[in-house]
Amino acid sequence: MLVTNRFVVDVDAAEGFTERAYAALTALAARPGYLRGQLVRALDDPRHWSLVTEWESVGTYRRALGAFEVKVSAVPLLAESVDEPSAYEALATAAPGGAVVVAESDRATGPYR
Repeated sequence: MLVTNRFVVDVDAAEGFTERAYAALTALAARPGYLRGQLVRALDDPRHWSLVTEWESVGTYRRALGAFEVKVSAVPLLAESVDEPSAYEALATAAPGGAVVVAESDRATGPYR
């Protein structure tokens, strides 16, 4: 499961934002089910940032949000993200040079499996 939280941060507030984002990423990375994460910034507009994390499942992500350290370090930052859907299930993957592998969906209907 992929979680993307987008932020629009004034350039003069970037230093404080990154410190809080590092703390949030540290707290999330310590939780069971966390696979990887990164803080990224748009190349074309330095005001646009994303905190991207990958989790074993939606359950591990939701349980992580309930942990004390995450509530203190990550949840306040995540609450400042752009108000839009942020959690995505993987429906297809491909390794470098590999074939596309389609996954079963927990929610989607229609042409998705």
